[in-house]
Amino acid sequence: MIPMVNLKAQYAEIKDEVEQGLTETIANCAFILGPNVQAFEQEAAEYLGVKHAIGCASGTDALHLALQAAGIGVGDEVITSAFTFIATAEAIKYVGAKPVFVDIDPKTFNITAENIETAITPKTKAVMPVHLFGQPADMARIKALCDAHGLKLIEDCAQSFGARIDGRQTGSIGDAAGFSFFPSKNLGAFGDGGLVTTQSDDIAAMVRKLRNHGSDVRYYHDVIGYNSRLDEMQAVVLRAKLKRIDQYNQARRHAAHLYSDLLAELSLTTPYEDGLGEHVYHQYTLLCERRDEVIKALQDRKIGCAIYYPVPLHRQNVFKEECAGLSLPVTESVAENCFSLPICSSLADDTVKEIALVIKSALS
Repeated sequence: MIPMVNLKAQYAEIKDEVEQGLTETIANCAFILGPNVQAFEQEAAEYLGVKHAIGCASGTDALHLALQAAGIGVGDEVITSAFTFIATAEAIKYVGAKPVFVDIDPKTFNITAENIETAITPKTKAVMPVHLFGQPADMARIKALCDAHGLKLIEDCAQSFGARIDGRQTGSIGDAAGFSFFPSKNLGAFGDGGLVTTQSDDIAAMVRKLRNHGSDVRYYHDVIGYNSRLDEMQAVVLRAKLKRIDQYNQARRHAAHLYSDLLAELSLTTPYEDGLGEHVYHQYTLLCERRDEVIKALQDRKIGCAIYYPVPLHRQNVFKEECAGLSLPVTESVAENCFSLPICSSLADDTVKEIALVIKSALS
């Protein structure tokens, strides 16, 4: 069996370091906002090139807290993608705002400045681009558009830790950003975890307050907040993996490029790199009109595969009423034809070749 992500192999590389850190944490009994969380936040901020990095309980919380701290609220509109995990839109709804979905680029699967501009109204207060599958969105053009219209720019970096664009890390360009540390992510914990990044002292102060029951000082509460703190034991794991994130991402890129070389002549579309930034391949996602045949062939050989995402957000039951009549033809076409192959930092060349042979056979 070939899984989508081989977490066991990755754990074997860091086992001693992680277990020592966990043992020390248990012995010290410093479980909430302890020294490893503080150290990880500092190390992540240095790596990402941001002034502030604030740990929280999940990637969804990171987006929620970032939006709220940036002042987005009831009646506001936030332009974003419908081709993403629902957490992107959930976070917008949590603050009382309305997600406004725009279509994606057919090659990068990211929203574009052109499509964003057509959706701006007097109620628009923010744009939330998703660096989907690890490919950075065109941040230079999107930021210029936001600056011109006085809009907040909140980056959804759930899938892009370590991706760079114009020499800068994703998560360092907008007013704030949210990262996810779900176990399968490029930088993954052993459970849920998230991170908000920002260059703004004011946004950072509010995020720190919101994640801890609206409190800066114990038992003194300034706003209604949340219980959304990064767990100390997850920080131990993340600190070990952060040291290796560039190595992990390079291994993913190597596997992705090998896939693309091996599949180049087939009747499918391999992932596109636009050259603006460095794709870190959280997912290796293809387009194929014979998707069902390929997936069956892979499943018959016990090879992992998945469809991210089969139903765009504007077609989900929860958004059907407010998105009635909305047509996003590129998004809908991509959703009908996309599928993803196994990819992780420990994926061997021979395994990539084996998977490619199964796909070639299915399409022959």
